[in-house]
Amino acid sequence: MAVLGTLLRNRHAGEDRMAWNLPNLACDTVFELTSPDFTHEQPLPPVHASKRAGGADLSPALIWAPPPGRASQLLLVVEDPDAPTGRPFVHCVALLEPTLTTLPQDALRAGTTIPGVRVLRSGMGRGYLGPAPIKGHGPHRYAFQLFALAEPITSAGGRMPEAAKPRDILTAATTPLGRGRIDGFYERT
Repeated sequence: MAVLGTLLRNRHAGEDRMAWNLPNLACDTVFELTSPDFTHEQPLPPVHASKRAGGADLSPALIWAPPPGRASQLLLVVEDPDAPTGRPFVHCVALLEPTLTTLPQDALRAGTTIPGVRVLRSGMGRGYLGPAPIKGHGPHRYAFQLFALAEPITSAGGRMPEAAKPRDILTAATTPLGRGRIDGFYERT
C-alpha cells in the first residue's frame, strides 16, 4: 500500500474546497477552538486514528469560547484536505446546541447519547472516522471546524439533516456568525 501512497504523493484535494473556505460559511469573527488531546498543527495521538490504522476511532475532546450570542446552532465539520480525492474527505459532521462549549472525547461516535449533539453522516457511514491516510502518502491535515449559525439547518438537499449527505449540509449552512478551527496531523509510514 505504501507504493500507492508514493504514486499519489502529489495529489491532494486542497484546502480551497474545505468548509472553512466556502463562501456561504465565510465570516470575519473567529472564536477559539482548542483540544486537551492535541495542540494546533501538531500530530494527533494514535488513539484518535481509525481502527484500520491501529487507532480506536475516538474523537478528540474539544473546547471552544462561547460563540456569538445570537447563534441558534453550531455546525462541526472535520475534513482531510490532503486526501487524494476531488474534494476534502469528510471525517465527521455534527450539529450542536449553541449552549455547548465542550465535547468530551468520543462524543462524535455514531449513536451518541450526549444531550445537544446530533451526529450526522460522514464520508463513509455516520459519526467520527479517525485518520487512516494511505501509507506513504505523507502527513495529512485534519481540520476540526466549528461554525456558529444564526439559522439552524432544518433541511439539506430536500432531506432531514440526519439523512442528508455531508456536502448538502455544508450547502444548507448559511448565516455564520463566527467560526473556530484547530488542525492536527496524522501520517502512516
